[in-house]
Amino acid sequence: MNFRTGIFGFLLAATISAFFSPGLCAQEKVHTVQKGETIYSIARTLGIKADDLIKYNGITDPSRILAGQILKIPPKGTTGTPAAGNVIYRVVKGDTLYSIARQFSVTVTAIQELNGLSANYVLREGDYLKIPANSSEPRKPEQPAINQVKWPIVVRELSYMTGKLNGVVLTGTKSESVSSITRGTVLSAGPYRGFGKVVIIQVDGGYLYVYGGLESLSLKEGDRVGPGSEIGKLGIDAMSNKPQLFFMVYLSNSPVDPAKAPRA
Repeated sequence: MNFRTGIFGFLLAATISAFFSPGLCAQEKVHTVQKGETIYSIARTLGIKADDLIKYNGITDPSRILAGQILKIPPKGTTGTPAAGNVIYRVVKGDTLYSIARQFSVTVTAIQELNGLSANYVLREGDYLKIPANSSEPRKPEQPAINQVKWPIVVRELSYMTGKLNGVVLTGTKSESVSSITRGTVLSAGPYRGFGKVVIIQVDGGYLYVYGGLESLSLKEGDRVGPGSEIGKLGIDAMSNKPQLFFMVYLSNSPVDPAKAPRA
């Protein structure tokens, strides 16, 4: 797998845009939430009140909007009529019905039935899907006990990623050693914009272990590693200003909960 076109290809952000959706009411303006946007930044860009945008879309938790989610833009002068009906989601590259259902804590069957999709329908980038009402907040995975799971660093804080990325963010100590938790071969090692230096390790059984947020590397492509082998040193994330490791695991290109992934 090529480092720049492989696992992290889906991280490239789409251009921010507002458009008309044929699946919505005629001439109703909408906005597609982009990675990193918030209700408040969107409202500021559109020149409207955040409270109006929240009420017009029936949002119960403004902090839990998802990249790809469609927001209706209230007409000028509207004070924010609570929205009824379902959430509208725009399919982006890499989405599957399963991944979308998992994000919104609904079943694939519920999405298929609501949208009249056949069992063999293949999603296309740009499709619009109605998501069953009362499911606008993504599922929060059960937090594993930090000390009961072997991690690549000494973990001070743990949180799960939301949106397009699937994995965990592990907060540790700046420049501490980051260690492999498995045996395997280094598939790629180098910088990636927004993630510092990133190492991808290929493991028997079709697994890929991704370690991002390193300030320096202790190995190179092709090296063999074992459990406890140093991968590099932990760096400071530019967004959070914390020493954080972005840790993801994939099996046949499908994400695996890193807390449940095999340890060698």
